[in-house]
Amino acid sequence: MSFQNPVFIPGPTNMPEAIRKACDMPTIDHRSPLFGQMLHPAIEGVRKVMKSSSAEIFIFPSTGTGGWETALTNTLSPGDKVLMARNGMFSHRWIDMCQRHGLDVQIIETPWGHGIDAAEYEAALTADTGHQIKAVLATHNETATGVLSDIAAVRRAMDAANHPALLFVDGVSSIGSMNFEFDAWGVDVAVTGSQKGFMLPPGLAIVGFSAKAMDMTEGAKLPRTFFDIRDMEKAYANNAYPYTPAVGLINGLSLACDMLLKEGLENVFARHHRIAEGVRAAVGGWGLEMCAARPEFYSDSVSAVRTPAGFDATSIVQHAATKYGMAFGVGLGEVAGKVFRIGHLGSLTDAMMLSGLATVEMCMVDLGLDVKLGSGVAAAQAVYMAPQVMDKKVMAKKDAA
Repeated sequence: MSFQNPVFIPGPTNMPEAIRKACDMPTIDHRSPLFGQMLHPAIEGVRKVMKSSSAEIFIFPSTGTGGWETALTNTLSPGDKVLMARNGMFSHRWIDMCQRHGLDVQIIETPWGHGIDAAEYEAALTADTGHQIKAVLATHNETATGVLSDIAAVRRAMDAANHPALLFVDGVSSIGSMNFEFDAWGVDVAVTGSQKGFMLPPGLAIVGFSAKAMDMTEGAKLPRTFFDIRDMEKAYANNAYPYTPAVGLINGLSLACDMLLKEGLENVFARHHRIAEGVRAAVGGWGLEMCAARPEFYSDSVSAVRTPAGFDATSIVQHAATKYGMAFGVGLGEVAGKVFRIGHLGSLTDAMMLSGLATVEMCMVDLGLDVKLGSGVAAAQAVYMAPQVMDKKVMAKKDAA
């Protein structure tokens, strides 16, 4: 593997040099006012990226998995019932965590490659006349299959069933890369991490809580210590942490939010969509198919690409690493060996993506697949060379100038 090449795994993502430098800082006293000058801008920046005006933001030295545990342990009690669709490896892992915590999980089995079926959620919630279901869990972007689900539709299903359950959303590989509307979608707990859309190294679990979710914390009986948001909330009021924080990462997070907001969230989302469209065009040019079953499920942060039956998709990833020094993602769980994954999120440009697509082409040709060199690259180039429609707000600013 070469340090000079960009990575095309679904996370951790490429880091802008400015963010890397922001994380590389001298030791400070994390109980001094200086730490608060880093912490509070990071909190406010995350709130804006999540498109919320009031969510309580908590930043733990952990990963998205720790964020899942934060959501569960601060709001639920042993034996509580939760509802979740299993449509990929990461929804499967969150379900597993629920079960290990002694929760009663009602699972909606969903084919891998498909998004959440909001109608099935509505039916399950409507049938729950006693309101035994305390939380509805949803994976916004299933990183294992490159599948996006409609969270607004899940909220509409909950409202149609007139059900009071909390809505927990895994936005680990979507927040900061694709549109996420905490307030408008009625999300109660949103979970993400530092190493994807925020373009940082791994090490931070980033969680947003609604007022309704905050009200559940005192009655929640699942064990929690490290992930107790009550301790974190008290410490924040004093510009501190209940334990030693990851100061450099928090400093980097503050800058990352500034960079995303300066680019403009809608422009960030448009950039990810354009790059993803180029990847999808390349996949078509190769004569291959996406793991995502239909276009409405296509993710703008990661593409899982199916290889022909009998071909080991993992060999493409291994060959790219050993011969060309470039990293792609392997298939996981039910699609292991059947797909390889191309991450296209975070700090990425059209030109960087073309280098990844060209490398994939060389690997497939090296390994004997019936792919013509240049076929996918040319298809992606056509997308990237098309006129780009500027964000309306940016155009308005230019007109005013």
